[in-house]
Amino acid sequence: MITENPPQRPTAAMVAIGDELLNGRTRDANIHHLGGWLDKRGIDLIEVRIVPDVEDRIVDAVNALRDRADTVFTTGGIGPTHDDITADAIGVAFGVETTERDDALEVLREWYAAKGEEVTDRRRRMARVPEGARLIPNSVSGAPGFAIGNVHVLAGVPAIFQAMLDALDEEIVRGPTYTIYTVIGTSKESLIADGLLSLEAALKGVKIGSYPGKAGSGGPLAIVCKSLEPSIAKQAAEAVCGLFRAIGVEPELVEGFGANRD
Repeated sequence: MITENPPQRPTAAMVAIGDELLNGRTRDANIHHLGGWLDKRGIDLIEVRIVPDVEDRIVDAVNALRDRADTVFTTGGIGPTHDDITADAIGVAFGVETTERDDALEVLREWYAAKGEEVTDRRRRMARVPEGARLIPNSVSGAPGFAIGNVHVLAGVPAIFQAMLDALDEEIVRGPTYTIYTVIGTSKESLIADGLLSLEAALKGVKIGSYPGKAGSGGPLAIVCKSLEPSIAKQAAEAVCGLFRAIGVEPELVEGFGANRD
């Protein structure tokens, strides 16, 4: 049975902050990780913006996305250096002061005391938090992230980002997860493109993606069919198999993502 109005999933957006992401110095790894992490929890990552270490650009991006998505994540700019301005920018976005917080400073003191070190003036910058925000634990390097409203402010270093994200696992509102089938066949995309378009239009509640292999034209082609309703996903995948067979190609049908997923 085809559902006329399939269930909806919560939405999320991301603001990746840092000049280094825009000038090619650093390849972002957090977008890939966040997308997969959210998808497993039934949440759609609907938009990602990459902005420089410029306050008004951060403010604009955060304000735009927090109105558009249920949850927003930011990465980067909460370290101890002069160009770590994310905390101040978030304060501006929410119209509140960003100041040193006793609880954040105590977290830093305990962390560095355990290592036999002190909290220097530079390290104290990492205790600056917008008014009304709550802290997000950091099990990797001590300095906490924070959340205010529906915005979660996390570190940019991948290992720290992932640890902070996992600290939010229990509170994230989950949605329904997709059933996914992948059909793999050796063909050019153009030979079945019209059939895929017609199929997606005919089946409500299915998303169909076409992913050619790295060998290029004529190599392994993976067609991913996903739906919140298992029967629709399976029906779409079987129809894709029929498209391959119509051009003389015997496909492979697998549950989940196929071999062409990077």
